Amino acid sequence: MHAVVRLYYFSRWCYLKKIPILPKFVYYLIRIVFACDVKYSADIAANVGFFHNGLGVVIHKHAKIGAGTCLYQNVTIGGNGKSAAENGVPVIGENVFIGAGAVILGPITIGDNARIGANAVVLSDVAANTTVVGAPAKPIKQD
Repeated sequence: MHAVVRLYYFSRWCYLKKIPILPKFVYYLIRIVFACDVKYSADIAANVGFFHNGLGVVIHKHAKIGAGTCLYQNVTIGGNGKSAAENGVPVIGENVFIGAGAVILGPITIGDNARIGANAVVLSDVAANTTVVGAPAKPIKQD
């Protein structure tokens, strides 16, 4: 398991147990050491891989990421400005591959086993088992 993921899980555990100050301290440690913005309130499942130690990765504080997902460097998973209660954030399924520099924005759903190419800009839902590339992202292959 990558170091950034271990630190995230520790800060998430502290956050859920309502331990004050420590989650925020670990969050800033992750930002400084790994140049990665992963807030402890994001719901990131087990076995998520942050390759290159999450360099440049930005994840919305209310985003949900399924188990087995692989994130490469400079990935942005962000909202559309609405509150989480209004579902303004992405929900990413299990075993999703997200290439370097990809941007996923808005209240969208990425299906299980989807693949998002490097530098793709995803603004709409991606079905399960689909590969998308480009800006804006368009499907090129569906299994």
